[in-house]
Amino acid sequence: MIPNTLDTPGGPLSRPAPDWWREAVVYQVYVPSFADADGDGIGDLRGITDRLDHLAGLGVDALWLTPFYPSPWTDAGYDVSDYRGVDPRHGTLDDFRHLVRRAHGLGLKVIVDVVPNHCSDQHPWFAEALASPPGSAARDRFIFREGRGPDGSLPPADWKSKFGGGAWTRVPDGQWYMHIFSAEQPDLNWENSDVLADFEGILRFWLDLGADGFRVDVAHGLRKDLVEPLRDTGGRDSASLNSPTEGEDHPFWDRDEVHEIYRAWRKIIDSYAPARITVAEAGVSAARLPLYTRPDELHQAFNFFHLRCPWDAEEFRKVIDTSLSGARAVGTLPTWVLSNHDVVRHRTRYSLPQGIDYRAWLSGGGTDPAPDDALGHRRARAAALLTLALPGSAYLYQGEELGLPEVFDLPDDALRDPMWERTGRTTRGRDGCRIPLPWTRSGSSHGFGPGGSWLPQPDGWGEYAVDAQTGRPDSFLELYRTALSVRTRFRGDESFAWLPARDGELAFRKGRFECRINLSETPLPLPDGAVLLASDSLEGNMLAPDTAVWTAVTGG
Repeated sequence: MIPNTLDTPGGPLSRPAPDWWREAVVYQVYVPSFADADGDGIGDLRGITDRLDHLAGLGVDALWLTPFYPSPWTDAGYDVSDYRGVDPRHGTLDDFRHLVRRAHGLGLKVIVDVVPNHCSDQHPWFAEALASPPGSAARDRFIFREGRGPDGSLPPADWKSKFGGGAWTRVPDGQWYMHIFSAEQPDLNWENSDVLADFEGILRFWLDLGADGFRVDVAHGLRKDLVEPLRDTGGRDSASLNSPTEGEDHPFWDRDEVHEIYRAWRKIIDSYAPARITVAEAGVSAARLPLYTRPDELHQAFNFFHLRCPWDAEEFRKVIDTSLSGARAVGTLPTWVLSNHDVVRHRTRYSLPQGIDYRAWLSGGGTDPAPDDALGHRRARAAALLTLALPGSAYLYQGEELGLPEVFDLPDDALRDPMWERTGRTTRGRDGCRIPLPWTRSGSSHGFGPGGSWLPQPDGWGEYAVDAQTGRPDSFLELYRTALSVRTRFRGDESFAWLPARDGELAFRKGRFECRINLSETPLPLPDGAVLLASDSLEGNMLAPDTAVWTAVTGG
């Protein structure tokens, strides 16, 4: 068992030369939906390279690429059949090399997605496992077990898939294999030496090609309690993504043994210069999350508590305090995330009443209740300034700088998320936040590419386009560009202090500037201070509801 070391002192609050990642802004590129250069309707690496000027002009420090490896695409690339290649629909290894050179030339880091919990059922290892007998070395790379019951017809345990249904699938010889996600994504056995060695080689492969780090998919799920007989969970599994698991000592979530893997990885990462980083996708409790970012493990972990926080001043304050104290206890800073490719876009989340089950709302057609888009518009802009003002790094999801809403009315026959079929067409899944980006107001697929797009773009999508917003002072795009420019000027001072606030207000100082956000329903007088940026107009020197403002600190 690995001890909890959160009660040990952290490092100094401010450092004279912090690592680049501590306060970086990282832009998530969802590869299938960013830009398509070859006209097949699916985003590719050349398309990304062609649009890197947009990211440099936006002012981000790095881009994170979702999986672009060879894949049958059961789960849009998160089912990997070859970890050392590029899927032809996304390009070639030479395209990756060119992307890295171009990004580095623009001062941008490149983070790639590594998917270590599972692979595709088309991976050569799994084909070998199916062709090999029970108890073979090939099967030991995965989690194969005999079934329960007199004839083994019952699954080995009651474990549930995150995509709906059970987490076990039976093969013709009678054994069952485990998959946290779809049946086409068998879980790897991280107690197997072949698995450990191969992934260390995979990390070195991409680092040698110039990658600046890794986002670690399902970082909290790699090690399982495989002591026989496998124990049931009693229905404790959570079906939602990016959320803490239910209860502690779960058989396949957040096992202490997982940290052994990341200690070994950190030695590899630290052997490269300039500095490379790792960031964990770990849906664990606030108390456990900092364990993934201890000094000899991963550098960062996504802060999904900020993403899930309701629109309430006290709730945000609790999340911010917990996040800062947990990260500082291990000498790092939090990440701040509002959206990603697995959740309803925050503009739409903020347009709905508190407490909505977003998946149920989507599956019901996205009309009950009807979203208040004007409200979501204001809150999304204010949330951007709140997020970008906090100490630590910010991860932006592509399109949030355009104010994109969730597309909740996709036709059934257009849905591609495996959740749709695995839940008997009752859960519509994540396609609505993955619609290809609009680059131009008009033209083929609004500039996404010379052909169509793998998910349909809705009517009016061009009004969100980059060219439609560029130079328009009140646009989302110009708000983000300005905010990132101002943020850069104040980078380097990691100090943070709450300021006196009115009911429904958050107010804090970070270094030499202050942020105030009004989450109440009443306008609040704006204190003195030179305004650097506001999410909306400040009429009569008042901070309107659902508005944020940055002001410069002029005194001592």
